[in-house]
Formats: sequence, structure tokens, C-alpha cells
Amino acid sequence: MIKAIRSDKSSFKNIEFQKGFNVILAERTKEASNKDSRNGLGKTTLIEIIHFCLGGNLNSLNTLKSKELKDWTFIMDLTLRKKDYVVARKTSDPSKVILKGDFNDWPIKPNYDSKKNEFIMNVKDWVKVLGYLMFDIPFEINNEKKYKLSFRSLISYFVRHGKGAYLSPFKHFEQQKEFDIQIHQAFLLGLNWEYARELQLLKDEKKNIDSLRRMAEEGFLVEYFGEKGSLDKGLLEAELVNLTSELEELNNQLRTFRVHPQYYVIQGECDKITSEIHSLRDKRHLLISLKKRYEDSIEEEKDVSIDHIKNVYEECGILLKEYVVKKIEEVLEFHKKITANRKEYLYSEIERLDKEINKIEKEIEKKSEQRAELMKILETHGALEEFAKLQQRASVLSQRIEEIKSRIEYINEFENKISQWKIKKEELLNKMRQDFKERELKRREIITYFNKNIEYLYEEPGLLGIEVSDDGYRFKIEMKRAKSQGISNMQIFCYDLALMQLRSIYEDMPGFLIHDSIIFDGVDERQKARALELAYKESIERGFQYICTLNSDMIPINEFSSEMQQKFKSSIRAIFTDSTDDGGLLGVRF
Repeated sequence: MIKAIRSDKSSFKNIEFQKGFNVILAERTKEASNKDSRNGLGKTTLIEIIHFCLGGNLNSLNTLKSKELKDWTFIMDLTLRKKDYVVARKTSDPSKVILKGDFNDWPIKPNYDSKKNEFIMNVKDWVKVLGYLMFDIPFEINNEKKYKLSFRSLISYFVRHGKGAYLSPFKHFEQQKEFDIQIHQAFLLGLNWEYARELQLLKDEKKNIDSLRRMAEEGFLVEYFGEKGSLDKGLLEAELVNLTSELEELNNQLRTFRVHPQYYVIQGECDKITSEIHSLRDKRHLLISLKKRYEDSIEEEKDVSIDHIKNVYEECGILLKEYVVKKIEEVLEFHKKITANRKEYLYSEIERLDKEINKIEKEIEKKSEQRAELMKILETHGALEEFAKLQQRASVLSQRIEEIKSRIEYINEFENKISQWKIKKEELLNKMRQDFKERELKRREIITYFNKNIEYLYEEPGLLGIEVSDDGYRFKIEMKRAKSQGISNMQIFCYDLALMQLRSIYEDMPGFLIHDSIIFDGVDERQKARALELAYKESIERGFQYICTLNSDMIPINEFSSEMQQKFKSSIRAIFTDSTDDGGLLGVRF
């Protein structure tokens, strides 16, 4: 429990707390204005001081990090495991605390400064000691790197600080991670928090697997995959088959490939002969055409007889005289001689053309044989450059095949890792479910406490749900009443109180529950009175300390019984007022 909060400044209003129910009251005598001080009366500052003395980060404490409090020392008197201690921490030197008390059973001992006659410990070690003394956190857990139990997170459920701490019973700040909620709620509820830790490590493993796959697809793992590309295993295997087949054909070509040093010379000679053959064929075609014309001319040449001419004239009714007939016969004889000479010439030309055509055909045959010999060489040999190109293509194919094999191998690894991950997750969830079942009695306790607390306030039960889902432990609260800020705040109140009821049997419980006045915002007067009565009753009966800060206009005095009115007044440990500048906790305004 917290026995007192003090400071080295005389203006500070030292506060002494008692076991059981404690109230810090703030009386406002005037309306707030823009000129009011930043530090207010000190309700929230008191909670910041408690966190500061319990190892909280100064930068997260808005008032204490102010330059006006730079040289202040805050002191807490507290009892831990039935032993009294004093802890002092300076805002000017927040990295260490000054301690008084019996440290014999501490896992870490403070260092003694003989010059100052003080026991000093760095804040990190102080937080570890507090975790051990208040929550029995094994010291070795503090050395675990990831997802370990944190005293600072645990204590923040018992000393909620800031508006973000009053949004959900299961969160002590708005942006709190799900794994942090699961680990610390499981611990506080008596569940196996290490399963929540292991599940988060598995989630990290899955993220790493997914991240590697994305990086491969986006081309960031060039050293493994060669380049950006698909990780579709089916398509890759199909491409591998095609490329392997092509490479085999190339390798066969390379094995039988014969390089001829004069390949291109032979190829040029072959091309030249081909050109000559084409020329000869063209020439032969022309000669054959000319021969045909000569043969046609011979066919067209015909002899005309005198009788034929007479018959033509007689048919026309004309009789040729004797001298005319004789003249015609002379002409016909001359024509016959000319025709005979022409035919003789044509026959001789045809004979000449036949010889030339025959000669050309023999030349074509000869050159064709020469070309065939050269083609045999070209067919059975290749150029060095062509061989090099085949080798280069084979090299490119081999490299691509290796890249694809590498991709397929990594896909298989991914698939294997995913399969193993699913198996590990299912095994872990099975262990969680079995352990969860075995802890049913403990779970029933907190559910019963919470439901009774809600019923005490609203005369109807609330439902606290705790279960194991695929994502780990899941916590939720349901009430039949309409959701409102007041009801939400009272759910937090009832849950926090249920934690104290559950842990009140432990020596390290941690022994106190502190609520800022924020928790009563929007709460009906009757429920507010019932909540304070319940906190009084439970803290007295179970021996823990309940501390709340209230504004004077928030007290549901008319809803209290006369007995509770007296108990409430006797539980006020300090009253802050704005009637004077030194009326607040710090005794100064800034």
C-alpha cells in the first residue's frame, strides 16, 4: 500500500493514506477560465507523482516534465510484502531512485553511496524489483527480449492515468497493442500469459514468412530469385519443363556441332555458284524460247501451187490468160527458192540452239554438283560465331532454369514453413484451450466478481466474456443497458475492482487501486454513490487500498446513507482548493 506522498518542497501538501478507502478532494470556488494555471489543483498531478515514484517515464507525465518542476524531488512511503520502504526520485535526475528499507530479499540490491549516505538504484532495476515485489514476476523474465511481462504495463491497470486509460477495461492507453493486452490481462486473470506470448511470437513468424514472399514477388530478394517475378508454382513448373526441353535440344546441337574454319568462305562460294546457276537457267530459258519461235516459223511456211491460184480466180469467174499463168509460175518458183533457203537457215539455228542449250544444261548440272558438295560441308559444319551463339543461348537458358528452380525451392520452403506454422499454431491453441479449461474455477471467480459488481450498481448483471479464439485470449463485456460514457466508465470500475477482489488473497496483489475523477464522468448520481460504497466496503473487508480523486461537485452526497456520509468524510485525506494560489497539491501555480 501507499502510505504517503511527499516532496522536498515546503509548498507541497504532503498526503498520508490509510488502508482501505481514501479520497482526495478538489474544491472549486470559481469557474475555470483561459487564464487558469496548467497544473490545476493537483488531482491528476498526484497520479503522475505516484507513477513517477513507481518508475514511470518522465516524458509521459505532462505536469512533472514542466520546467517549473525541474528541481523537485518526489517521495513515496509504501509497504511491500509487509516491509516499509521509502523511494525518492528527482525530476532533475530521473534515471535513478534513492531508497530506504530492508533490501535483503531483493533480487537486485541498490548501491550504497557512502558520501551521501544513500542507497541508489537505476530506474530500470527499480522497475524490475517492483515487478518482483508487487506481482511476483520472476527476475529472469525481465531479461527476455520480446513480449515479456512488464511491471509498468501491469501497474497501469491499477493506477490508470489519462483519458486513454478510461476507454476500455482491458486497455490502459488508447494505442495499446493487442499482444500487450492479452499478455497482461492473462497474467492478472490467472491465465497462462506465456501462451499469449508464444502466440505473438508465432504471429511474428507468420509476418516474416509473408514479408519474405512479398519481397520475392516485388524483386527485393535478387540474390535468391534473380529478378522480380511470379511465385505461381504451377506456372513456374510449366516454364521449367519448356526451358529444360529447349536446353536439351541446344545441348544436342552443341555436342554434334562441327566448326569449319572457312565456313563463311564456303558459304560465299556456295552463294556464288547458286547465283551462277540462276543465271544459266535464265539463259537456257531464253534459248528455249527462241528455239520455239524458230520451230513455229518453219511450221508456218507453206508452198502455193499454180492450180490453187487458178481455182481461186475461176471461182471468182475469171479465166487467166496463158502469159499470166506463166508469169505466176515464175513468181512461185522464186518464192519457193526463198522459202527453202529460210527453212535451211532456221534448221541450222535450231541445231545451234540445241547444242548451246545442251551445253548450258551440262554446266548447270556441273555447278549443281559443286554446290551440293559445298552444302554437305555447310550442313555438317558451322561457323564459330554460330557455335558461340548457341553456347550463349544455352548459358542463358541454364541461368533461367536455375532461377526458376530457386524460386520453386523457396516456394516449397514457404509452403513448408506455412504448414509447420499452422501445425505449431494449432498445437499452441490446443494447449491454450486445455489450460483454459483447467483454470475454469479461477475464471469463474473473476466473472462472478465482475457480474456481482455490475449488479450492485445497476441491479442487473453484466457479462464478462473470456475465451480462447484463433487470435488468442479474447475479453469482452456486455450489458443490456444502452451504451453510454457513464456505463462504460462503470464497467471499467467494476472490472478493476474485480481484479482487486481476485488478487486480494495474494501478498503481492499489488495492494492498491487508484481512480482519477475521470471514471465518474457521465455517471448517474445513484450509480456513483453505489460505486463509492462498493469500493469502501470491498477495500475495508479485503484489506486493500482504494484511492480516488474527486471534484467536490461530483460527490453524490444526497445518495449516500447517513452512515456512508460519515465514512466518506472521514476518508478524505487531502482537500485542494482554488481559493488561493497555494491551495493545490504543489502549492504553486504555473
